[in-house]
Amino acid sequence: MAVVAVWKCDRDGKMFDDKKAAEAHDKMLELAANITELIETSVKGISEEHSEAIGMLLAGKSDVLARACKGKPELLLEETPEDSVTPLAANQ
Repeated sequence: MAVVAVWKCDRDGKMFDDKKAAEAHDKMLELAANITELIETSVKGISEEHSEAIGMLLAGKSDVLARACKGKPELLLEETPEDSVTPLAANQ
C-alpha cells in the first residue's frame, strides 16, 4: 500500500497534495480574514456576508492589487478565467 502525503488547511478544511500550495492558501485565508475585519470596523452597516466576500476577493487578487497600487491600476479591470464573484446586487 502506498502512502500519499496531503496537507489540510485548518481554516477551511481544504486538502492539498502540495505543502507550498496549502501554505499559500492558508496565507490567503488569513489575509482575507484581516481584510474582512478591517472592512467591518471601517464601514458601518455592512453585512458580514458582504464584508467576507470583499475580503476574499481582495485577498485572492492580492498580487494584482499590489501591482495596481504601484502604478498599474488598469490591471484591476482585466478579467481572468477565475473571476467568478457574484455582484452584490444579485444577492439582495
